[in-house]
Amino acid sequence: MKQALEVEVEGRRLKLSNLDKVMYPAVGFTKGHVVDYYSRISPVLLPHLRDRPLTLKRYPDGVEGEYFYEKQCPSHRPEWVRTAPIVGERKGKVVNYCVVDDLPTLVWTSNLADLELHTSLSLADDIMRPTAMVFDLDPGPPAGIIESVEVAFILRGLLDELGLESFAKTSGGKGFQVYVPLNTPVTYDDTKPFSHTLAKLIEHRFPELVVSSQKKELRKGKVLVDWSQNDEHKTTVCVYSLRARERPTVSTPVHWEEADSALKKKDPDRLVFGPEDVFERSEREGDLFEPLVTLEQKLPSLPVASARS
Repeated sequence: MKQALEVEVEGRRLKLSNLDKVMYPAVGFTKGHVVDYYSRISPVLLPHLRDRPLTLKRYPDGVEGEYFYEKQCPSHRPEWVRTAPIVGERKGKVVNYCVVDDLPTLVWTSNLADLELHTSLSLADDIMRPTAMVFDLDPGPPAGIIESVEVAFILRGLLDELGLESFAKTSGGKGFQVYVPLNTPVTYDDTKPFSHTLAKLIEHRFPELVVSSQKKELRKGKVLVDWSQNDEHKTTVCVYSLRARERPTVSTPVHWEEADSALKKKDPDRLVFGPEDVFERSEREGDLFEPLVTLEQKLPSLPVASARS
């Protein structure tokens, strides 16, 4: 029997449908569980969604079914769902993105089977100005998350030398991501070449471990330092987002000490977190990614020697 429910969330009326539909068959995780997860994690999640254009990644038949990305906010949205008009990559085409500013909107997107939340590095009102720089560390098999963490520490060392504090999170899969909060006047014309230069520098110093090119034939057994996410047309999976894998893993912020422990023990399981793990962590430690919203850092000029290495 299909389960439907009418609820009131912060004064907004919502009709939730098919809550008993299984989204993750391997563990029986339903759409109701998805709505519950996003509702419960919202205190730490919403600051990272608020004011940002959101690309929905919807799985109407669960993780084993077809999925699609949705940039244009659905026309059947409630009138109170905020949208942001952004000029897309196609010439002059304006896309009205959903903006998840509050819990009712988050519950509404969850009811659409939007398992993954993919956000811009920019706020909607100034799309050319990123608030952070990101490095997506993507391992090519047989490399995995442990190799990605090894590269993350190399990258962190370089960023430290440049006076930039960085923060880490899991991708929810085999990858690892390093974020540099900025929250100061900067454009992608600054962050994209900066991140590209650092990626090439690491590749030059550690050619057996790192690649900076997207070419798949170069990536076997190495970690791609993907700098190309630093672009107004790109999105990155949001912190605390579920991932559409066999089991519901979460893109989770971690202490560098945790990452170091996993690296030393060569134990990838130390960096795999499910919804209940993330609830416990957030209740115990708050939002480890809060500095992404609050910390102001100026992007320095790269030393000439580094840029040419």
